Amino acid sequence: MNKLRTVIIDDEAAARRRVVQFLNEISDVELVGECEDGRQAIDLINDLRPDLLLLDVQMPNLDGFGVVREIGPSPAPAIIFTTAYDQFALQAFEANALDYLLKPFSRERFGQAVSRARERISEAAAGRLGRQLQALLRSLEAEPARAKRLEVRSSGCVIFLPVTDIDWIGSADNYLEVHAGRETHLIRETMGRIEAKLDPGMFVRIHRSTIVNVTRVKLLRPLFNGDQLLTLSDGTQLTVGRNHRDKFISTLRSI
Repeated sequence: MNKLRTVIIDDEAAARRRVVQFLNEISDVELVGECEDGRQAIDLINDLRPDLLLLDVQMPNLDGFGVVREIGPSPAPAIIFTTAYDQFALQAFEANALDYLLKPFSRERFGQAVSRARERISEAAAGRLGRQLQALLRSLEAEPARAKRLEVRSSGCVIFLPVTDIDWIGSADNYLEVHAGRETHLIRETMGRIEAKLDPGMFVRIHRSTIVNVTRVKLLRPLFNGDQLLTLSDGTQLTVGRNHRDKFISTLRSI
């Protein structure tokens, strides 16, 4: 069998490196391209016509589902979604027989997903893959319920923090710092997973390591390199990376 020509699409460099490491251990897979943005992914897929996509769901500018809509159902490559989505989306993947890897995933689980993709890649299966992708998109049209509160631990107690109290969230090594007024709570969670739990109409990723509550934004000022500097109502200043700028501004204007 010819090698599976594979493309990785993920906005986190560390996640891409992990996938590359796993792919290098599989002899009949060839990495032909990778990118960090959904918009870039469209051109890359159209140019390379890969057999297999490792596609992140949560990305700036255009998410994984948007990529699927843009490339269309035919000819459809096999897709393994990599995601921190909640159970609603996972059930949708399973119902439509499309594979997913829930971050963080193991080497063994990755190998199983690639083996499954290999079995599905054939001319006879191409049309079926396209139909399954379209069915997935239809099943995800209804928005999943978003978290109303987060559980945070403080002094041995569990605090149920309303998400409306959150000003912004930043990464801190293997933890996240949840800033709510004068309080800062430390939780063990990934940025992708917490982003998937929150209402995207209120909370937006402005940087690889920062999510902000857009209702707290007071000022926005452009910087010389294409980034933006925002000021929250409490005076906190945060940088909006240029890769996240368009989505952030669009959400800000919508409220």
